[in-house]
Amino acid sequence: MNWKIEQAQHKFPELISATRIEPQLIYNQDQLVAAVIEAKTFQEFLAWQQQHRQHSLADAFAQLRQLCAEENYTLEIPTRADRLNPFIDNFRDISL
Repeated sequence: MNWKIEQAQHKFPELISATRIEPQLIYNQDQLVAAVIEAKTFQEFLAWQQQHRQHSLADAFAQLRQLCAEENYTLEIPTRADRLNPFIDNFRDISL
């Protein structure tokens, strides 16, 4: 069922009861602003979301740091060396 915000406020217990049948949509001036769903449905969604969550690169690095700490491993990072950059090298040759 669709509700206007004012209806939802005045008939809140009915709105909550109706979620057992189907999600309840709340509108403000013909624009959807909220959906009220049964708690069980929401918990199922959270479980699904957790299972399908894509890990970020930051998560991968955090996991790598954790593994390195557990194994007492130190990552050797070589010092940075500048490499050729044709764009910059050509730009330096141009006199303004």
